Formats: sequence, structure tokens, C-alpha cells
Amino acid sequence: MLVADITADRGKKRTAHKDGGRRFCIVMITAVVLVAGLYFVWSYLNNYYEATEIAAEAMKGNDAVAVEETEDFYSFLPKEEDRNGEGIIFYPGGRVEESAYGPLMLKLAECGYEVYLMRMPARLAVFKPSAADAVADGQDRRWILMGHSLGGAMAANYAASHSEKVSTLVLLAAYGTRDLSDSGISVISLYGSEDGVMNRDKYEKNRGKLPEDAAEDVIDGGNHGGFGYYGEQKGDNPAGISRDEQQETVVDVLYSLTGQQ
Repeated sequence: MLVADITADRGKKRTAHKDGGRRFCIVMITAVVLVAGLYFVWSYLNNYYEATEIAAEAMKGNDAVAVEETEDFYSFLPKEEDRNGEGIIFYPGGRVEESAYGPLMLKLAECGYEVYLMRMPARLAVFKPSAADAVADGQDRRWILMGHSLGGAMAANYAASHSEKVSTLVLLAAYGTRDLSDSGISVISLYGSEDGVMNRDKYEKNRGKLPEDAAEDVIDGGNHGGFGYYGEQKGDNPAGISRDEQQETVVDVLYSLTGQQ
């Protein structure tokens, strides 16, 4: 009996040792996977398209437009006497530094629009799709909502749920997945002929969700990244026109279609 007891006790210890070893291995593997995952997320969020010096200069404003920074947005405000009564809320593209859109915002403000460039957590509008509320709430008017790429998609989804706040939706190399056909919102869709990033198949698939009178303009020579000043975007095609020309087209189209000309 004594030998049998000793043997059984040794067996239990070996089993306990194996179980403890398995648990240790599981804990270590889980820790490694977690750390690797966190590092991947950190790297992804911190690997973004930085604004160029031209964009940084535009963020200073000029004699006609004052630029101010808040926790939620950058405002580009023309002088009171130069304002046309319209306001623009802009959603930046995914993983693009917000200030990269400074030159376009400045051009729009110089035309009399009150412009608000929204700031997004981790530079991803998907983390703050209702960012426009920070500007639109409490104001008795409807806004022009504009967005580029992922920002455009989030702007479209916001417009679908807040038609009482949005008069016009401007999509720059973007498409929405929500139905806007009966929203009463005017829609303008612009993209470059050389765009190598926007998914054309998905764009065409979702076109039917726009109002029948939605305006579309393909900017000849424009590409995906030409709506901002943040260098070359991965997967994009070379542009046949300058960024300044592409952005001037955006201003001209909006200015004419919103009755400002």
C-alpha cells in the first residue's frame, strides 16, 4: 500500500506540473499575441500622412480669413462682410493629418463660406462619425457637409441620419452606404480621373443610394490625394494636374451648384 501511495502521489505531482506548464505557456502566448496586437495598432495609428509645408502655411490664414483651433475643429472664418451665409463642415480622409486640407479650406473660406475642418481621433472619422454635431448643434440652419475618402463615407452616413442639419453633401473620392435618395439633400460627387485608391466597383454599387439629381464631376487629371496636401498616397496614380488645380475645381463646382455664382 505504501509503494502504491508513493507512486500515486508522484503521478499527481507530474500531472500538476504538466498542467502548470500548460497554463504558463498559454499565458505567455496570450501575452505575446496581445503585445504584438497592441504594437500593430499603435504602429498603424501613428503611421499617417503628414501635412506638407504648404498646408502648414495655409493653417495660418491670411488678411481675409482668420483660422482658429479648438479641441474639436479648426475654423476658417472670412470677415463678417465677406460671408455668403453658407457654412461648410469638412471630414478629413482616413489617416491623414487634418491640416493637410488647410489650402482647400482656405480657398473655400476666401469665397465667403464659414468653414470648419473637423479633428478626428487617431485621424479616423470612423471613430467620431457624429463630429459635425460640435458645430451644427444649437444653430438654426442647415450645413454643407463635405468629406474626403473615408471622411466622405462617414459624412454621407451622418447626412443620412441628420437631414435636418445638412442641405448639401459633397463627396470627394468617396461614397456612402446609407440611402440618401429621399433625404432632400443635394449631393455633389467629385473624383479624379486618375484616382487609384477609391474602389470604383463599390462606388458604382452605391450610386443608386444617391438622389436622382445628384451631380457628378470627374476631374480630368486629378487623383485621390490631390484633394489635400500630404504627399503621395500609397496605391494612387500620378496626377495630370496640380493639387491647386484639382482643389480649385472643387471650389468652382461647389460655388456654382450652391447658387453662389
